[in-house]
Amino acid sequence: MSGLGDLSPMGIFGGTFDPIHYGHLRTAFELTHALRLPEMRFLPAGTPPHRGSPLADAELRLEMVRAATEAQPGFIVDDRELHREGPSYSVDTLLDLRAEYAHRSICLIVGMDAFLDLPKWYHWREILQLAHVVVAHRPGWRAPDLGPLGEQRVDRGSGRVGDLHEARGGRIYIHGVTQLEICSSAIRAMIQSGGDPRFLMPDAVREIIHRSGCYAEPTRGANDTR
Repeated sequence: MSGLGDLSPMGIFGGTFDPIHYGHLRTAFELTHALRLPEMRFLPAGTPPHRGSPLADAELRLEMVRAATEAQPGFIVDDRELHREGPSYSVDTLLDLRAEYAHRSICLIVGMDAFLDLPKWYHWREILQLAHVVVAHRPGWRAPDLGPLGEQRVDRGSGRVGDLHEARGGRIYIHGVTQLEICSSAIRAMIQSGGDPRFLMPDAVREIIHRSGCYAEPTRGANDTR
């Protein structure tokens, strides 16, 4: 059975990656080293439950993530969410991973903005039973001291990396990462207005976007005179 021999921790980095960029990659790289993770799994979401449908289709987003990560040791692409019908709920992905890797530590990577919305996630308390939650912290955000998240931080909070290795899950760990003011929505808007996303992402990703035209402004029909 998978997961019985290898007890090393894994990082789980999910997102629509529409498109993937250096903000994602730098955060994953820093946390991989800071948490001493032998692997960081990138999981492109199929149907994100908390936002609109991605502009690029699943096949293109998967191709972009693979192109962005292939040269970095320890970065792994996991496409399981793209093959699942319905919304890509994190708890379902973690249940799937836990069945496959019964004894490994799983570290779910989230941004502070996502962490603040965690009580709105589907079966969010079960997530904390299945995995550690690692919060990538940037200046300007503050973790709550009160409410349900504040209570969870009191019960589960840790500042010790070793805790993430010694248990399969259940801890909340907050770690500062380099602030890169890059976001996928701004990149899409830039491309639609004719801009060039060079130096915001790996060249291989930029080439896929250029080749596919996935973020180009839609061409007006022949009878559209607006």
